[in-house]
Amino acid sequence: MKPDLFEAPDYYNLDDLLSEEHKLVRDAARQWVKRDISPVIEEYAQKAEFPKQIIGGLAEIGAFGPYIPEEYGGAGLDQISYGLIMQEIERGDSGVRSTASVQSSLVMYPIFAYGSEEQRKKYLPKLATGEWMGCFGLTEPNHGSNPGGMETKFKDAGDHYLLNGAKLWISNSPFADIAVVWAKNEEGRIHGLIVERGMEGFSTPETHNKWSLRASATGELIFDNVKVPKENLLPGKNGLGAPLGCLDSARYGIAWGAIGAAMDCYDTALRYAKERIQFGKPIAAYQLQQKKLAEMITEITKAQLLAFRLGQLKNEGKATTAQISMAKRNNVEMAIKIAREARQILGGMGITGEYSIMRHMMNLESVITYEGTHDIHLLITGADITGIQAFK
Repeated sequence: MKPDLFEAPDYYNLDDLLSEEHKLVRDAARQWVKRDISPVIEEYAQKAEFPKQIIGGLAEIGAFGPYIPEEYGGAGLDQISYGLIMQEIERGDSGVRSTASVQSSLVMYPIFAYGSEEQRKKYLPKLATGEWMGCFGLTEPNHGSNPGGMETKFKDAGDHYLLNGAKLWISNSPFADIAVVWAKNEEGRIHGLIVERGMEGFSTPETHNKWSLRASATGELIFDNVKVPKENLLPGKNGLGAPLGCLDSARYGIAWGAIGAAMDCYDTALRYAKERIQFGKPIAAYQLQQKKLAEMITEITKAQLLAFRLGQLKNEGKATTAQISMAKRNNVEMAIKIAREARQILGGMGITGEYSIMRHMMNLESVITYEGTHDIHLLITGADITGIQAFK
C-alpha cells in the first residue's frame, strides 16, 4: 500500500482566513482520511463495495450534521467547517463524501429544519452518531431535472398514510435505516415523509454495474402500499421548495468537496512530474507540463475563494440558491478538467488503481450530474441574471 503523501495546496494563503476551530476541524478530517480512507479506498472501488466500517469514523470527525445544534447530537459548527470537512472527505473519495453529504444535508437537515420537535429528538442524535443511516428520496425513474413531476403519491388512510411509488439513484439506500421521501398528497402538494426500514412494502434494491462512485452504495426506493404513521410527516414545510432547500445545503457541500478531489489530482500530478524522468530531466521541467500544473493551481485557487466567500454568505444566511448553483457548477467542472489533465501528466500510469486520479475522474462524472445537472445549474444562473426562466 502506497503511503498517502498528500499536501494540500494553498497558493493564496487561505489558511490565514480560517479560524483556529476551522483548522482543527479540517486537520482532524484530513488525518482521518489519510489513516482510514486512503489505505482501503482503491480496493473497495475495484470491488464496487461501500466500506461500512468507516461510518463510525465519519461520525467521530463530525461529518454527520456538523452544523446541527449540539442538543440534537450535532457538532454545532458553522458552514465553513462543514465545507472543509466535505473537502477533505472528497479528497479521499467522492463516494464517501456522498454518504456524508446525504446524511447531513438531505436527511438530518430536513428533519431539523422541517421536522417536529419529537422527530428531531427521535432521529437526529442517532443519525449524528451513525447508529442510523439515512437516504433522500426525490429523483424518480421518469423525473430527474423535473422533480415537480414526481409520481410517488400518498393518501390518507385514516390512522396512517398509504405511500406508493419509486425513487431511483438514491445514495445510501441499500443500507439506510430511514428515508426522507418526497411525495404528493391527494391534492398534488409535495410533502416529506420519514419512511423506516422494516415498514411492510418498503424495499431498497441496489444499483449495480456503475463505473462511477463505485465505493458508494446506490439503489432504489420502492413503496408498495407502505403504511406510514401520520407522525412521520414533516410538518414544517411543504411544496417543491422543501426538498430544494435541502439540495441547496447539499450542493454547497459539493462545491467544497469537488475542490478536495481536484487538490488530490493536482498534488498527485505535481509529485509525479517532479519524479518522472524523461529525456534526462524530470517532466516538470518541460513547458507543457508546467502549463498544465500552473493552470490547475490557478483554477483550484479560484474555486477555493468562491467556496470560502459562499461559506461566509451561508453563515450570514445570505447565500442564494443561484449563488450556490454557480459554485457547484464551477467547482465540479474545474475538478473534472483537472482530473483529466492530471491523468495525462501521469501517462499510462494515470489509468491504474495505483494512483487516485482515474477513480476521481470517474466519480466526478456523477458529481457533475447529480443534485442538479451541469446544464440546469447554468440555467439557474441564467434565470437569476435575466429574470427569465428557461425551464418550468
